[in-house]
Amino acid sequence: MTTKTESILAAVKTALAGTTGVSTRIYRDRVVALSRNETPALVIEPMSNTCEQNTGLNHLDWNLQLRVLVIARGSTTVSPYKAADPSLESLHAKMLATTTLGGLAIDVQPLGHDYVLEDGDLPTAVISTNWLIKYRTLYADLSQ
Repeated sequence: MTTKTESILAAVKTALAGTTGVSTRIYRDRVVALSRNETPALVIEPMSNTCEQNTGLNHLDWNLQLRVLVIARGSTTVSPYKAADPSLESLHAKMLATTTLGGLAIDVQPLGHDYVLEDGDLPTAVISTNWLIKYRTLYADLSQ
């Protein structure tokens, strides 16, 4: 069986399909650097997953924090942040199109963005979009 956490992460990747500018370049936990022709791209990374048990109930309430990185290269005429902006706007709309991720989650909430500019053959923007996904499992079964 698959844990609900993994099912949620897969649902996020599916929900982000068709994000403006990224084509099929949506990755989970990518550790290898992206080449120029692999951007713009999205990278989905779980950050933390905490739970709380409500006394007397047979379930756990979870808070999954994840980030989705928008990685885009600029050019001599377009800043990398401007190049990333259409993907950022599309990602935000897709993440909030269904806040239950097909019934897996109780809620999806945006937590904000962090911006980093990287040097390279072309300047590269890495925009970290941060999310909180609330969901519930049974006390003794992380797949339910």
